[in-house]
Amino acid sequence: MEEDFRIEMVQGIAKVVGAEWDALVAATPDSTVFQRHAWLAALETHGCATAQTGWQPLVLQLRDPQGRLAAACMLYAKSHSMGEYVFDWAWADAYARHGLHYYPKLLSATPFTPVTGARLLGRDTPARRALLQAMLDLARHGGLSSLHLLFLTDAERELCAEAGLLLRHAVQFHWHEAAPPWPDFGAFLGSMSHDKRKKVRQERRKVVEAGVRFRRLTGYDATPEDWAHFARCYDATYAAHGSPPYLNLSFFRAIGEQLPDHVLLLIAEQAGQDIAASLILLDPEQRRAYGRYWGALRHVPNLHFEACYYQPIEFCIERGYTVFEGGAQGAHKMARGLLPVTCTSAHWLADARFHTAIDEYLQRENLAIDSQLDELREHAPFRGQTALKATAT
Repeated sequence: MEEDFRIEMVQGIAKVVGAEWDALVAATPDSTVFQRHAWLAALETHGCATAQTGWQPLVLQLRDPQGRLAAACMLYAKSHSMGEYVFDWAWADAYARHGLHYYPKLLSATPFTPVTGARLLGRDTPARRALLQAMLDLARHGGLSSLHLLFLTDAERELCAEAGLLLRHAVQFHWHEAAPPWPDFGAFLGSMSHDKRKKVRQERRKVVEAGVRFRRLTGYDATPEDWAHFARCYDATYAAHGSPPYLNLSFFRAIGEQLPDHVLLLIAEQAGQDIAASLILLDPEQRRAYGRYWGALRHVPNLHFEACYYQPIEFCIERGYTVFEGGAQGAHKMARGLLPVTCTSAHWLADARFHTAIDEYLQRENLAIDSQLDELREHAPFRGQTALKATAT
């Protein structure tokens, strides 16, 4: 017998009690730091994910007859598709060419964060299943074109397939600890093929020869000046690509203060000046690290690889972390020891014709992704059994 839940809608995570939300996060398998109340609230409070930026924040909650929070999810009514890392621009264009409105659409994802993690927060599977149904009902009755859930866990993928949503696959590149663990970065390099090992050593040596040194800072250690430097580097990277940054200094300072155990700030200095920085988010309990943002104020060959891959991997090996996620896309990451994995999103389209057409498209695309994975795994950078264990992960 299904439990009778009371459905509530709240305009933004800032209006949700943090302790109640985080208790639900803790009860949900495969949740991450990016589902924490402090992270989501900082995005709203500091103007990053708001109605003004095209991310209207909504919180869907299910309460049991006793008034206890049984399930909840973060939703966004989107007026564009930027900052999602699962690309549906062609779908929006097809809608427009047929005189239909694709936006607003309903999205369940962490803004600007292509990390797999629980979207359907709930105390058990029946509550999460009921939450997904409530999301679908909201999309249907709200006159929205579509519902999208991005970077799903395996359990959520099964619930979405059961509910008739379309599944879409993509490829990311993650570093995984070996079994038994590598004792140090040198051992990690030693497990790679000769040409890949030589390439990494050359890249690291050039950074050292340029006089660059790194310092590691937790949220407890980082000063306001450190965060200001990081924000300048972050802004410079976006400016170099001709686009405005998604995040801002006040957001970065907030997560440093509110999630200090989850922050690793790597600052590169040269000749006594800070010249670059990268921000890594940590899940100490799950022993996972997430490469998120980086930037540089001057060009140093191979500095990007050092700041975004080698320094974080070295940290992970030293601290016993088992996974480092290197962010979205990038087959070049394989040469640095990150291996291909599949990530999944789920999609529901209100218009039956587009639902069918996109279903057919995704079947072809998913087959192509599977073929791409097979080909990538044939070119794993590791030797012998290490390669077999790593690519099977």
